Amino acid sequence: MLVTKRHIPWLMASARAALGPVVIFGERCNWSGAGLAALVVSALLSDIYDGVLARRWKCDTAGVRLFDSIADTVFYVCVGVALWFGRSAALRENAGLLMLVVGMELAHYALDFAKFGKPASYHSYLAKAWGLVMAIAVLIAFATGGGGLLLRVSLVLGLLCKTEGLAMSVILPEWVRDVKGIGAAIRLRRKQISRPGRRPLLSSW
Repeated sequence: MLVTKRHIPWLMASARAALGPVVIFGERCNWSGAGLAALVVSALLSDIYDGVLARRWKCDTAGVRLFDSIADTVFYVCVGVALWFGRSAALRENAGLLMLVVGMELAHYALDFAKFGKPASYHSYLAKAWGLVMAIAVLIAFATGGGGLLLRVSLVLGLLCKTEGLAMSVILPEWVRDVKGIGAAIRLRRKQISRPGRRPLLSSW
C-alpha cells in the first residue's frame, strides 16, 4: 500500500503509542535508564513533529488531532506503569498527586463521552507546557533514578491542565479541536450558540 504524506502523521502517532508497551517491557527487562530515556525522547520528538508536518502538508484534520491525543495518553499511561514498578521511587513518592490526576483524567473522559460522544482534543498551551515538563521529569527519573521534585511539579501542572480541560468541555456546547485556553473556549461558545439553525443550547447542555 502506497504511503503518502497524509499518512505520515498517523504513522508517527501510532509508533508513539506502540512505544508505550516497549517502555514497560524494557523496564521489566532491566534495560538501562539511558535506553528508556531515549525512548521517551523519541516519543517527544514524534509528538512535536507529527503536528508540524500535518500542518505543513495541510492534512491536520480533526481525526489526526484526536488520534494524536489518544496516542499521547496511551504512551504516558505506559510510562507511568513503568515508573511505578521501576527502580525510581519518584512516581511512588507522589502517589497522592498521581491519583488526583488520574481521577481528573477519568472524569474528563466521562464528561466528554457523555456530552460529545468522543474525547476532547484541545491541545491547549497549558497542555503543551505540561507535556514538555512531564517528558523532562520522566527523562530524569529514568536516567538518574531521581527527579521526584520535577515530577511533582509536572503532576501539579497536570491537575491545572485537567481542570482547564473540564472547564472547556463544560463551556463548549459542541466538540471542537485545538482550543488554546478557556478564553478561546468562551469565544467559540458564543459563535456556536449564535450560529443560525443550531439546536437550542439546552438540548446539548
